[in-house]
Amino acid sequence: MEESFYRIKRLPPYVFAEVNQIKAAARSRGDDIIDLGMGNPDLGTPQHIIDKLVETVQDPKTHRYSVSKGIKGLRRAQADYYQRRFGVSLDPENEIIMTMGSKEGLANLAMAISAPGDIILAPNPSYPIHPYGFMIAGASVNHIPVGPGHDFMTGLARAVQHSVPKPTALILNFPANPTTEMVDLDFYAEVIAFARKHQIWVLSDLAYSEIYFGDEKPPSVLEVPGAKDIAVEFTSLSKTYSMAGWRVGFAAGNKTLIEALTRVKSYLDYGAFTPIQVAATAALNGPQDCIDLHRNTYRHRRDVLVDSMKAAGWTIPSPEATMFAWAPIPDAFKHVGSMAFSKMLIQEAGVAVSPGVGFGEYGEGYVRMALVENEQRIRQAARNVKQFLSNAENIIEAWSLSEKDEA
Repeated sequence: MEESFYRIKRLPPYVFAEVNQIKAAARSRGDDIIDLGMGNPDLGTPQHIIDKLVETVQDPKTHRYSVSKGIKGLRRAQADYYQRRFGVSLDPENEIIMTMGSKEGLANLAMAISAPGDIILAPNPSYPIHPYGFMIAGASVNHIPVGPGHDFMTGLARAVQHSVPKPTALILNFPANPTTEMVDLDFYAEVIAFARKHQIWVLSDLAYSEIYFGDEKPPSVLEVPGAKDIAVEFTSLSKTYSMAGWRVGFAAGNKTLIEALTRVKSYLDYGAFTPIQVAATAALNGPQDCIDLHRNTYRHRRDVLVDSMKAAGWTIPSPEATMFAWAPIPDAFKHVGSMAFSKMLIQEAGVAVSPGVGFGEYGEGYVRMALVENEQRIRQAARNVKQFLSNAENIIEAWSLSEKDEA
């Protein structure tokens, strides 16, 4: 019987799995691993949101099937959020759909709008669902290099020029995971004008809209006049309210794209558990001081990470947004690559990070560090790293010998 499936064959081995296995093995030995790998919020969901969930779940009527596109109150709450945060008016009925996290929404929209032979433009490095959601759907992906030293618009023009057939859609992600880059509204205006000229759909992932550290707030692509003609945007409550496990996200914008996503989802799910949707409504409509609290916590952790790692001998650029730092591999380890460096860091320093190559070929030379440990643990990680760097020559030599033995 055939054991190789078409869509599975299109997916490369999951890079992060190797690092996770080493991390799990170290913990099974009793090692204390300071985990800066996965962007898994540790701050806890605000109490008023939990209270609404508990209150709602007491009603047996809420235990029945829900609504795939999201209950009306939740979609209205998301429309209100866009109005007060971005000054963007949205029709809750036709321009907003609830998704089970932005990841599920992107994957299902990929299934809805792409087919084998289609070309999608995606940033590289990027969050894996951006390219692989479309690859699973059968499309081909052309990459636009992003990050330090790359001009996005130049890369976009080059990608369109060399795409045959014409690209179907362009994926944006700012503030960016993993590079932490931010853009302004002028950037979005330029992208929308370019995409309109070339008749390309624009899919924006704005998962980190509220995790920023300067005075400038990340804008929405939908703020650009006429953007709704060609663009849809994904947002999430995961990071904003520390609700990652609740799986609540949204797609908003172009009616045609929302209708396509709605139709696909209607075949696949009955929506999230109703009490979760009611609690999510309470999150959007309720007190928002918890957002400032979370943002300030991540800001303090960022400062501790950057300062303590610098003191340890590792210079890391200070991110302007997201809950991550995009860290160049220290010079002594650059030649081994991000995967080997990440493995060494776990085994020798007890610190877990995500190898940059896992986010795409242009992520090589970097690792991503998540701000999901408290300040004391971050300082301990820096102390471990200081010792690790001071012994770089011996660690690399031992690693090379072990690699030869395994070969």
